[in-house]
Amino acid sequence: MPESDGGSEPKVRFRRSLGTPLARNAAKLLLLGSGEIGREVAIEAIRLGAEVIAVDRYANAPAMHVAHRSHVVPMTDGRALRAIVEREQPDVIVPEIEQIDTTELVRLQEDGFAVVPNASATRITMNRERIRRLAAETGRVRTSHYLLADTVDEARRAAREIGYPCFVKALVSSSGHGMTRVQSARGIERAYREATRHGRVPNRRVMIEESIDFDLEVTALTVRHYLSSGRLGTTALEPIGHSRPSTVYHESWQPAGLTPKVVHGLNTVAKKVTDLLGGVGVFGVECFVKGERVYFSEVSPRPHDTGLVTLGSQWNSEFALHARAVLGLPYKGPEPVVPAAAHVVLGSEVGWSPGFGGLDQALGEPGVRVFLFGKPEAYPERRLGVVVARGTSVAAARRSAARAAHAIERTIAIPPRRGARAA
Repeated sequence: MPESDGGSEPKVRFRRSLGTPLARNAAKLLLLGSGEIGREVAIEAIRLGAEVIAVDRYANAPAMHVAHRSHVVPMTDGRALRAIVEREQPDVIVPEIEQIDTTELVRLQEDGFAVVPNASATRITMNRERIRRLAAETGRVRTSHYLLADTVDEARRAAREIGYPCFVKALVSSSGHGMTRVQSARGIERAYREATRHGRVPNRRVMIEESIDFDLEVTALTVRHYLSSGRLGTTALEPIGHSRPSTVYHESWQPAGLTPKVVHGLNTVAKKVTDLLGGVGVFGVECFVKGERVYFSEVSPRPHDTGLVTLGSQWNSEFALHARAVLGLPYKGPEPVVPAAAHVVLGSEVGWSPGFGGLDQALGEPGVRVFLFGKPEAYPERRLGVVVARGTSVAAARRSAARAAHAIERTIAIPPRRGARAA
């Protein structure tokens, strides 16, 4: 998709140069959330010469392993976040997770700090109701039918109106957490309980959404960035196909193998939504494709988990592009991709200090890279790593990535204490 002028002005200023980390002229990047996505952004920002500070709710989070400094605070505690921001005086604040006091982010931006893509976009995109209303009512893009419910009875009525099967979703979530596909009225109460308790932020309000019999679920990675002229541009990257055997991201591949008409439809939807949000950085725009119809689902204001495949498919991964954009540095794209796939390595047991065997077999696959995230605690379905593989075709890359991921053996060094809570 050609680059074009963007919408609202970002707080991030255009740069032609950067200073030296840990010096007075350093460009400081503060990560709010330090998981695997944040780790890759930190690595790319450090490669560009930025100084990185990682913040999360637990110690030894992945990005903390590579950052210049780190802090551990409750991410929903606005006063604690403000204290760190005022102490560090970052050039840019980069939210990486949903569990953040977004109201405080708005205040920090009002006080002159640069939040990416901007505080308003972060607040909107981290809530399914807000982003769906923006896309469907303001952007006029096609979405599935949805209703909102604050009680189990309201959820039952909404599901009857939408029809079965349907999805019950937490309003604040990611990677499928707090989401259940419901086949009949008997499953509504359990699904409502899952959504209200196990989303990223507990909330009694849930979304009931139509289940579309789609052909493919796609992520349209979209970058809002500066051009070398200092003007703003929007670039849509080659779409990424992905699958969720349950409700949690499992594998992704690029290119997605779509017709030019569908790619154009995806790019149009992605540009409409991201230009409404404004700011700079990578957005992960999730859509469903049915035939040649494109349905908007949701958007994350940061690199997307399905975009882990870009660690193998693109010269500049989504993390490199995000770091470049949020630091105010120019980009010109899109760029060509090679067939690649990513396959997750999930936890299977509960405990601390997970270990990984079978790496000799996994790395024996040609064209394979293994990324282990270094998370201190494991539990079933927690993403502990990802395998990225290149191939002569997407199908070959998917087979290689799956074989390598399945070869990796997960072990637990320290069993959980009774009554201990997950980090």
